[in-house]
Order: sequence, then C-alpha cells, then structure tokens
Amino acid sequence: MQKPVIVCLDLEGVLVPEIWINVALKTSIEELKITTREMPDYDALMTRRLTILDQHKLTIHDIQSVIDKMGPLEGAVDFVAWLRERCQMIILSDTFYQFAHPLMRQLGFPTIFCNQLEIDHAGRIVSFHMRMPNQKKHSVAALKSLNFHVLAAGDAYNDTAMLGEAHAGFFFCPPDHLPKEFPQFPVTKTYEELKMHFAQAGNLK
Repeated sequence: MQKPVIVCLDLEGVLVPEIWINVALKTSIEELKITTREMPDYDALMTRRLTILDQHKLTIHDIQSVIDKMGPLEGAVDFVAWLRERCQMIILSDTFYQFAHPLMRQLGFPTIFCNQLEIDHAGRIVSFHMRMPNQKKHSVAALKSLNFHVLAAGDAYNDTAMLGEAHAGFFFCPPDHLPKEFPQFPVTKTYEELKMHFAQAGNLK
C-alpha cells in the first residue's frame, strides 16, 4: 500500500514574491535585495538585514506595510488548491510569523512552519529567533519517520537540504547558478511542470 503523501514547499519565490526584495524596491535600499538565492548563510544574511534596518530607522510596521500590498504569485492559489485536494501540504520557510500572516490569509491559511522576530515597544526589530537549526531538513526527516512519502520544492540555497532529505525534491524557478551547483534536483519553471513532477513522484491523480 502506498504511503500517504505530504508536500513541503518553500514560501518566498515559490508561492509569494520575495518579501525583502519588495522592501528594497519600496525603500530604494539596494542591499536588501540580497536573498538566500545568493547568500547561503541565513544567520549572516538576517544579521546584515537587521543592521540595515537600524541604519535606516525602519520598523516592523514599515515592512508589514509593504507585505500588506503583496499577494501570491500568479497561479499560486490554484496550485495550492490543487495540492490540497490530493495530499497534505506544509510550507517550510525561514521567514517569520510576523511577516507571513497576511500572505497565509490569501493562500487559504495552509500550515506553515517558520520563525519568530523579537520586536521592542517602538516596533524596532531587535533580534530574530530560528525555531531550530536547519528546520526544513529536520521537518522533512520527521515527516519521513512518521511514514509519509515526502515531496519538496524550493528555489534557494536554504532549500537544498530539504530537497535532498525528501523522497523527491525539485527546484522551482531557481537562479541559473543553483542547478549547476545542485544538478541532482530537476528544475521546474511553471506550476504545471511542478504539478506533473509531483503527480509522478507521489502517484497523485
């Protein structure tokens, strides 16, 4: 008998636009355009981002005002609905609950595992707290231990451990350099392509 299938998806770049790139465009701060698609060390990346926010006196409210105007990528809502009719789905993201909530509403509130920001009374982002190191990989490993057949998709360096841990992992619209570094993961560039790969890897109807 086939094991139940569960799909693990990255959030930014897979279902919604990159939050920090949108903040960079709104504030004209070029340094904020750097994401995990270019910088593998997430702790170093977030530390750098918080330093930039302090330098420019930007608060959580400034970032949330940008997020409030964002929406899912074109086709993402239908893609999520397609998946949820066929299997379980969890979003595994290195973003923060304070950022993700408005976007989850637009996606129909799927389950998301992510992290927490520490914010002071003035709205300054004081620090960030990762739920655990390498949570995407550990989440997939835990789901496998619960006897799920796990499929995964992501677009950045911080997704590669998750893709490697899954029974089948796929890139979705990655930057050109990543598939060269990780050729073991098939590349998909549309939701239709990703559906096809998930359907085949998970025997989804």
